[in-house]
Amino acid sequence: MASMAAFFVKTPNPSLPFPTARKTHLGSPIKLPTSLRSNPNKTAGKKIRVSCGLIDPDGGKLVELLVKESQRDEKRREALSLPGIKLSRIDLQWVHVLSEGWASPLRGFMRESEFLQTLHFNSLRVGGGGGGNSSVVNMSVPIVLAVHDAQKSWVGESNAVALLDSRDKPVAILSNIEIYKHNKEERIARTWGTTACGLPYVEEAITNAGNWLIGGDLEVIEPIKYHDGLDRFRLSPAQLREEFTRRNADAVFAFQLRNPVHNGHALLMTDTRRRLLEMGYNNPVLLLHPLGGYTKADDVPLSWRMKQHEKVLEEGVLDPKTTVVSIFPSPMHYAGPTEVQWHAKARINAGANFYIVGRDPAGMSHPVEKRDLYDADHGKKVLSMAPGLERLNILPFKVAAYDKTQSKMAFFDPSRPQDFLFISGTKMRTLAKNRENPPDGFMCPGGWKVLVEYYDSLAPSENGKVPQPVPS
Repeated sequence: MASMAAFFVKTPNPSLPFPTARKTHLGSPIKLPTSLRSNPNKTAGKKIRVSCGLIDPDGGKLVELLVKESQRDEKRREALSLPGIKLSRIDLQWVHVLSEGWASPLRGFMRESEFLQTLHFNSLRVGGGGGGNSSVVNMSVPIVLAVHDAQKSWVGESNAVALLDSRDKPVAILSNIEIYKHNKEERIARTWGTTACGLPYVEEAITNAGNWLIGGDLEVIEPIKYHDGLDRFRLSPAQLREEFTRRNADAVFAFQLRNPVHNGHALLMTDTRRRLLEMGYNNPVLLLHPLGGYTKADDVPLSWRMKQHEKVLEEGVLDPKTTVVSIFPSPMHYAGPTEVQWHAKARINAGANFYIVGRDPAGMSHPVEKRDLYDADHGKKVLSMAPGLERLNILPFKVAAYDKTQSKMAFFDPSRPQDFLFISGTKMRTLAKNRENPPDGFMCPGGWKVLVEYYDSLAPSENGKVPQPVPS
């Protein structure tokens, strides 16, 4: 991965790599900022000039929960005196998310009132105290910490607990705690819209979790690191905002993905930037933001995806001058329209004021029946109506497919459907597993080679054993 840094524009901190820009297509007109919609006569017949800074974080301020470096030794000693709760891998990813402010204005794992608001309203009411003037921010996915009966007893009357990693090292303190019942069935039903067996996140993080939830104020002792060679890509919202400012970005459009990049993605993102320029923005910057937390076992692991992204950069599919590539640390729920709100909300906190959404965002196949779990169009429809996301411009895009007449990815033209080939994720994986090449122009050659190498790594070895993919 070291070579990827060569494709990034130099920054004041050379340890932070920032890659290329991609191409995107919109299926409906971009929603203009309010200031440009108020008087259309002013813009008639002339090019719009837009001037704006970065969008404010939810709640007006980025909530970072890292302890100051000068206080870390003191907090470590304090943590050693408290009852300890060992974190799972996914719990630690949520600590990471909270610590950097992705869930601003949330200040720790949810207490019961926040949990209930999230489940029932997909939002949180903030500010105002008892005197009104409160506002609503979007929050669609519960960010909670489960504990078992024995852990609850161990905590006892303590007002604070230490959160420990897999080596029993204190990573955070949770104070002013509240312990309340973990109604798993209600949580699952309201988050996924089903309680069917086989939901990946449920099986990984909820089914065997404790019957209690513990919420409180979080203090994270030091930045969360994974030591996997990818930490330099894990930029916090504050670091991203600093980079966007350094680049003089007057619009930031975010694209989340958990799959390898193909040329259809590139087409979509490039077209988005073109449209933003036509609207009058001077320097729209793309945030290419692969999800880096938990993903299900049959997804391509993050390390391989980043290798594939490296080749996409190397072969010129992305433009480093107009793209920032960073890893989003959140775990993946596969909760469709509910979860896509979380994905969009988190990008507001990173400074994005435009969010690209496509077909069936955050969706998956039904775990029991042979169909998609969610309607393919509901994600983008929900985003356009979701409480607390009014400030975010949602960018739905047209379908891109392989145009056989041009031997490249293009926007689907319904007047000549016979000319287009749809290559699904399943088809792409099958081709790669069989070491077959996709049509020329579907994906850059180097990127496809990485994908083939990944599936080769899962092939039976000489002893006949098949390496099993594991959730990343």
